[in-house]
Amino acid sequence: MLLASLNPLSVARGTDIPNAATIDGVTLSRSDVLGAATAVAERIARADRLAVLARPTAATVIAVTGCLIAGVTVVPVPPDSGPAELAHILGDSGAQAWLGEAPPGSELPAIPVRLHARSWHSYPEPADDATAFILYTSGTTGPPKGVLLSRRAIAAGLDSLAQAWQWTADDVLVHGLPLFHVHGLILGVLGALRVGSPLIHTGKPTPQVYAAAGGSLYFGVPTVWSRVVEDPASAQALRSARLLVSGSAPLPVPVFERLAELTGQPPVERYGMSETLITLSTRFDGERRPGWVGLPLAGVQTRLRDERGGQVAHDGEAVGGLEVRAPTLFDGYLNRPDATAQSQTPDGWFITGDVAVIDRDGFHRIVGRASTDLIKSGGYRIGAGEVETALLGHPAVAEVAVVGIADDDLGQRIVGYVVARETVSETDLIEHVATQLSAHKRPREIRFVDSLPRNAMGKVQKRQLG
Repeated sequence: MLLASLNPLSVARGTDIPNAATIDGVTLSRSDVLGAATAVAERIARADRLAVLARPTAATVIAVTGCLIAGVTVVPVPPDSGPAELAHILGDSGAQAWLGEAPPGSELPAIPVRLHARSWHSYPEPADDATAFILYTSGTTGPPKGVLLSRRAIAAGLDSLAQAWQWTADDVLVHGLPLFHVHGLILGVLGALRVGSPLIHTGKPTPQVYAAAGGSLYFGVPTVWSRVVEDPASAQALRSARLLVSGSAPLPVPVFERLAELTGQPPVERYGMSETLITLSTRFDGERRPGWVGLPLAGVQTRLRDERGGQVAHDGEAVGGLEVRAPTLFDGYLNRPDATAQSQTPDGWFITGDVAVIDRDGFHRIVGRASTDLIKSGGYRIGAGEVETALLGHPAVAEVAVVGIADDDLGQRIVGYVVARETVSETDLIEHVATQLSAHKRPREIRFVDSLPRNAMGKVQKRQLG
């Protein structure tokens, strides 16, 4: 029952939350959210799918919640979408209108979202298997694919995270993440509404605004935490927080260690993707190991397979393709039965496309994408993340991305793209890695760059390198 908490029934009992959501300078109580969202629901009840230009605003929160109340599928659209991407998302999803703001030049009609409108009409809970969202993936291998997420999957995912993180209504969640992805929208908005914890969306997630927010639970991508540790005063202001959560990309080990030093607590890392929601996480009351994303959440099963489909040992060293089976799995790709079929094994496991290591205690370390982060060099299988961590351990290295580039002799040679904070030679960095890792894992080449290409969630776009 997704809306058993999102709807929130506590308002009807007189237990309102005066600061349920603060975003874009607007603070909404829980009754404000419910009343305005129900007014939206009355206007869209006969719709099937609506597009929401997912800017970090109160109108976005109301629009999404109104759709959930009415049982209308939400198509979140990145505000910075280019014309081709926008046309693809609208055409592929079949969105009938914009709910709230429409981008300039759009031919779809727009339904206004009025923050001060109120309705207390009661709607029946939609079916658990109804599609709540169509989230579009980044489309690194073609046009973005629409990921179908059911109400049941979202509820299962949020409840398992609340359990793992001991997330309760006593928390205050702070984040400044985009609202068109799982991290910022589903975890960062719906999670807070479902749990009943106040949300503060900071807009731009700078160290200073995070420090001033006074929350107990913080969400951030690695880029956010990297900037926080470069501002010790802001980092130390987070010592009163209960939990610092990092996700959407691997957190460099040096950032993990520095964050733990400055705040007094190691961050929680987790792993997931649009198709699976969050499946792995370290726990509030469990071990937090740098470079590792923890254990499967409630109801989640994982396994590793090699290229031939054989089992890979859970010994903390062997690398294999990560497959997942869980109640949080998506219902397929919209209009893409071929891609849906290719993403599943014959016995019903989802093929994540990531490669990972699992130790004997069930702890997981994500090596990266099989297509870009598993390097086959000189007959060895090498995880790019391991080499990146070694390079980041050098004081002159600010950022790094390691890729495999085709080589006639080795198959692939290891190349490191480095953003340096001070002058350092290529030889020094290669030798540094050789002192940390096996000789075959050292980079054969270092290329110095001013910056690394990243997407809106801070993930390095390795396909643009090499």
